[in-house]
Amino acid sequence: MPIALAFFVHYAYLILFLWVLVEQLGIPVPSIPVLLTAGTLSATHQINHFYALLAVLAACILSDSMWFALGRRYGNRVLKLLCRLSLEAKTCVSKTEGYFTRRGPVTLLFSKFIPGLGTVAPPIAGQIGMPYSRFLVWDLAGSVLWTETFLLAGRFFGDIAKKSAPFFHWLGHFAFAIFVLMVLGLMAYRILKQRRFLQQVREMRLEPKELKEMIDLATLQGNKPPFIVDLRHPLDYLPDPRVLPGALRIGPNEIRKHSEIIPRDRDVVLYCTCPNEETSAKLALQLHNLGVYRVRPLRGGFDGWKEAGYPLEEYVSDQPETAVLPAKIAPAPPVPSASKAQEEEPQPPVLPVA
Repeated sequence: MPIALAFFVHYAYLILFLWVLVEQLGIPVPSIPVLLTAGTLSATHQINHFYALLAVLAACILSDSMWFALGRRYGNRVLKLLCRLSLEAKTCVSKTEGYFTRRGPVTLLFSKFIPGLGTVAPPIAGQIGMPYSRFLVWDLAGSVLWTETFLLAGRFFGDIAKKSAPFFHWLGHFAFAIFVLMVLGLMAYRILKQRRFLQQVREMRLEPKELKEMIDLATLQGNKPPFIVDLRHPLDYLPDPRVLPGALRIGPNEIRKHSEIIPRDRDVVLYCTCPNEETSAKLALQLHNLGVYRVRPLRGGFDGWKEAGYPLEEYVSDQPETAVLPAKIAPAPPVPSASKAQEEEPQPPVLPVA
């Protein structure tokens, strides 16, 4: 038996526990390869299926209970931390909250099958006030379903491999290399998905002419204009301190801290001065993770708007003239409790209008 495989077999349950625990704590290290490997080795009785299941469940319950308690105590701050760690650009807090609104605690039954959702679900369950006993029952059921799915899939593959002695011998010889390739492959896939989404955001760039037409149309019809965010560095203000009409200055490093004043009910336009709107595109990805989907970078940024001859205005305060909120920072809309979530349809958050 190769040394790497012998090491895995000898410390299998400890490896399963620590590996799954690290992933469930928010570090983007995929656990599926290690579960499949353990399941495959259980076909030859080198690993006990029941003990493997217990090791994984212990890791899931420990990590999920911790996030549940932190979510109950710290709320959005915990969720922002998890969003920062996640490689899943398409999974965000608002989507998870939507699952809880529509399905309640049943969300915990399938959350671990959706990358990014499994880690965010426990703190949201704590944040909405779900009783811990109820959370524990549904989370345990979901953890068993998730673990058994991949352990049994590995066992099925192992049973098939045993029917061919040469193939099974080859599999054992290259097991470690296959395992490493699976881990690296899953991580590369997630990173590529994130980069693909970033490219999609760049392709969604808004032309200055389009933004001017949107502002004029909103003014004519008496509707809310687009929410415009100035991402420029303070040094970039020196040549021209003016901003686009109604724009709010938020630095790239502060976008998460002030994300609660970014509306979800209209278009959000980001502009900067960097080449190819790189900062705007990256910030659009971050806002997407926080549930702001209608976000577009402005093509050409501040200079593109200025060169087109469109109006600029003096920046008076940290509040846009098209006031979204009466104060600089307002509390985020409350998340419905688990009991109410099953009784009523979700309502869109109401933002006060100045």
